Amino acid sequence: MDSKEKASIPVAEGDKYRSFLYDEAETTEWRHGGPPTYDSVNQLFEEGRTKEWPKDSLEEIVQNAIKSWEMELSHKIRLQDFKTINPQKFKLFVNGREGLSAEETLRIGSYNALLKNSLPKEFQYYKAEEESFESSHEVFRSAFPRGFAWEVLSVYSGPPVIAYKFRHWGFFEGPYKGHAPTGEKVEFYGLGVLKVDESLRAEEVEVYYEPAELFVGLLKGQSISESKSQDDTTRIPTPTHACPFSN
Repeated sequence: MDSKEKASIPVAEGDKYRSFLYDEAETTEWRHGGPPTYDSVNQLFEEGRTKEWPKDSLEEIVQNAIKSWEMELSHKIRLQDFKTINPQKFKLFVNGREGLSAEETLRIGSYNALLKNSLPKEFQYYKAEEESFESSHEVFRSAFPRGFAWEVLSVYSGPPVIAYKFRHWGFFEGPYKGHAPTGEKVEFYGLGVLKVDESLRAEEVEVYYEPAELFVGLLKGQSISESKSQDDTTRIPTPTHACPFSN
């Protein structure tokens, strides 16, 4: 299918960017007991996006499909409840590393999967092997209390192999690994290749980006131990169920 042809993926009532959020909500096993809400990050997305794609365009379909996949990965705990991937064939490849299966990706979480690297520990911005699913989410939930928004910038090919460019951004308004928040926007860009089946379920996902673009903003914050004497009344409280990469 080329970029002028249309496909469709249902978007659940209650969230205009994510399908399957409320479908079968009562029979789905949710990580936090029920479907998440995305009001905060949706507002961040709408205020900061650089593209507003026409309804039912290939770009909008790809954007919503990936947002739906991220929602399931972050908030559903059983692969049998996933509707955005083919669990038997799914593989996630990040920056050319060995692919992770659906089971592995769900076990370690999207942050650990995306941020794992082979640098010596003293040079690692983030040590994925030392973080659990829960702790990894808490690290970034704390740093980006309003969420970390995501948009499609370009789509270069249509299904079954979708190539696209994306942008991720948020505001560093909470602490990160001993660094005080700066309140500044943090963003990075990347490329993705998504192989899907006839139902637009992901079978392979490849992501390419430069992690330093993310961490250069997070490491700018003053050491919290050095700033304890300073007034920190402007820090924004962290919501309990917001997901920082809930795009």
